[in-house]
Amino acid sequence: MKTREKLAKLNDNDYQKFLGVTKSVFDMMLKVLNEEYRCRHQRGGRPLRSLSITDKLVIMLQYYREYRTMAHIAFDYSVSKSTVCESIKWVEDTLVKSKEFALPSKRKLMEAGKINTVIVDVTECEIERPKKKQKDYYSVKKRDTH
Repeated sequence: MKTREKLAKLNDNDYQKFLGVTKSVFDMMLKVLNEEYRCRHQRGGRPLRSLSITDKLVIMLQYYREYRTMAHIAFDYSVSKSTVCESIKWVEDTLVKSKEFALPSKRKLMEAGKINTVIVDVTECEIERPKKKQKDYYSVKKRDTH
């Protein structure tokens, strides 16, 4: 089933649940992307090959919403990983350039007042484990020692 058909079946609550944005925000994003594509290709240029603009937007939202790898997304859409990467980058850049979709700067967040910060230590520590054949030449209990 194509992406547009799947999206047509979603209600407003499902947009938020599956894509992380409301239907109105999704439609605004799609409008900005379609306008940019139209302006970019007024005098020709390379057409969309395997992914529509809607597909590219859904891919970007899935990438951020579900923390899926680009390789898994590429497998679902039958494209290469580099195509997924380029699509995500184009959608990000286009939306940020439009000035309609931007996060507040760090300075504005600092001016807003109180900031609660949570730091989680998620470093991995290597644990040295005995090798499988180590017991042949080393025993934990030192036998035969008087």
